[in-house]
Amino acid sequence: MKVILVDDERLALIGLQKLLEKEVSGIQIVASYMNPTEVTAGVLLHRPDVVFLDIHMPEIDGMDLGRQIQKAVPGTEIIFVTSYDQYAVHAFELQALDYVMKPVQKERLNQTLQRVREKLALRREQRMMNTEVPLICCFNQISFKLPGKEPQVAKWRTSKAQELFAYLLHHRNQVIYRGALLDLLWPGAEEEKTAHQLYTTMYHVRQTLKTCGMDMISIHSAHLEAGYKLVLGDALLDSEQWEREMKAWREVKPETVEAYEQAVYRYKGTYLGRYDYMWAEPERERLRYLWLYHMRQLNLHYLKQGQKDRAVENIQQIQQMLPDDEESYFMLMKLYDEMDHKLGVEEQYRLLTSRMEQELGIPISEEVQQWYNDWKRGITKAGQHTR
Repeated sequence: MKVILVDDERLALIGLQKLLEKEVSGIQIVASYMNPTEVTAGVLLHRPDVVFLDIHMPEIDGMDLGRQIQKAVPGTEIIFVTSYDQYAVHAFELQALDYVMKPVQKERLNQTLQRVREKLALRREQRMMNTEVPLICCFNQISFKLPGKEPQVAKWRTSKAQELFAYLLHHRNQVIYRGALLDLLWPGAEEEKTAHQLYTTMYHVRQTLKTCGMDMISIHSAHLEAGYKLVLGDALLDSEQWEREMKAWREVKPETVEAYEQAVYRYKGTYLGRYDYMWAEPERERLRYLWLYHMRQLNLHYLKQGQKDRAVENIQQIQQMLPDDEESYFMLMKLYDEMDHKLGVEEQYRLLTSRMEQELGIPISEEVQQWYNDWKRGITKAGQHTR
């Protein structure tokens, strides 16, 4: 969430900035202004999600400045901060998102920011549903979503055309030389015999994009067709958007957990997971671990709040996505033990041994085996018998 702060009082400006930076995750303060005449230019430059704006300033009325901001960058949320409550009605007439009294209190600020997050999350959902710009979906399989339409899976002329597009998309904005593409699609074949096939396959890729209404995606030929570069144009990539959103979060808090969940759950599956492209595996693994990190952050929050059922659901989702993740089985075994769910412990141990030893051919870790043996004997961590 990008934020701009405006207040002609230096101490008030510094105080609000410190409160935001200390208490709130996912906040980026891109600018702060004491001079209101600089604000409109700053909003145009930084395109913030929200502006915290003092109403009572000597050079310009905060209400008028709020109107200027909304006119300059429609959709910018305004939160008025003031010592005078008589402006409240006028603030909401301006469609300000909220109205906060000075001195700003931590609890009140969290309530306000939760409203901001909910509104921004709703706006993102609407963009994803209505797709104001074309969207390229890369989770699980490649599909295209045009504004106001449902996603469509492209019908590629050949599997070579599909992989060629996927590879260029994966390396977007980079020149990929012809020799590398020939080795990718026709390994071991002589260049003279496959150069024309590459040209034909590239033609089919361009035609498929045109048929799908995605001709804003351009594939440029390098000098003498020595290589090709794919440029997205106005289109967005869902995996890229998701990663950018997740990296903006620092921690989970009770007032932000719902928005955090919505962001994490936009991970719809493995990156290009429907395709057996070995060159995509490093990116798959990188995004999987980013998702896993945030799922575990959610899990820690649920356990801290005593929400064991939510924690169980969370870990089960991890298992569905990553069935070979030993830690998820071990976490559930210990959690089921705390919940006195003996059958659950046994089931998780059976599933783990089945997948690790039978399917992967590797033993489970000594730590898990020792814990399970102690549990069977009814020994607690303190070494006391419980059964």
